[in-house]
Amino acid sequence: MAVTIKSAREIELMREAGRILAEVHEELGAFIRPGISTLDIDMLGEKLIRGYGCIPNFLNYQGYPASICVSVNNEVVHGIPNDSHILKVGDIVSLDAGLIYKGYHSDAARTHGVGTISEDAKNLIAVTRQSFFEGIKQAREGNHLYDISAAIDDYVSQFGYGIVHDLVGHGIGTSLHEDPQIPNFRQKRRGVRLQAGMTLAVEPMINIGDWPVEWMDDGWTVVTKDGSLSAHYENTILITDGEPEILTIC
Repeated sequence: MAVTIKSAREIELMREAGRILAEVHEELGAFIRPGISTLDIDMLGEKLIRGYGCIPNFLNYQGYPASICVSVNNEVVHGIPNDSHILKVGDIVSLDAGLIYKGYHSDAARTHGVGTISEDAKNLIAVTRQSFFEGIKQAREGNHLYDISAAIDDYVSQFGYGIVHDLVGHGIGTSLHEDPQIPNFRQKRRGVRLQAGMTLAVEPMINIGDWPVEWMDDGWTVVTKDGSLSAHYENTILITDGEPEILTIC
């Protein structure tokens, strides 16, 4: 496992990549409403990213055909936008987006309610978001990578939710996916020691039901095997000599 340590110049470029992506997510979140299609979201996302002078890093990545992953209800991640999938009141929609700024990647995800949603859905979204923040309490120089995983697991498990095992977080930098992989559930070992200058994408994917998932026939869309709702929350973070810095929050 080769985990890259970013230089001061690289960190500044990643900060800007993160700042821009945070702005994109703010605008996409404000756009969510009943009656729009998942393709409408993708088209706006690509327009925003390119408007900032950046490149959507998901588009054509390993063949993925869109700029924004738009996943609705029981879709965990990698939902492919289309003009026939119309959002309705009560849906929850996860937006996973990333961009390239001067050769450096950022990656972040948010889950939004569409209109009035159920209390169960609200709680799932809130727990998924908070699990990220519980995890990064351990994202400090000198700790170990899987301390983050254990903290996420400990927080989520008390609610009885399922933590997706098949998909994990990752390192990020000049490539969208770098070492190390970052599970969202407890591991037997502690993993690599964290060092200042590491940049990581930490992304809990949490199901209201059980954890197993399956892939749809399109080869991309991941859904909960039991059909239950799923939520996703992700940020790109920087390990420092103190508190971790979240690069993708305004």
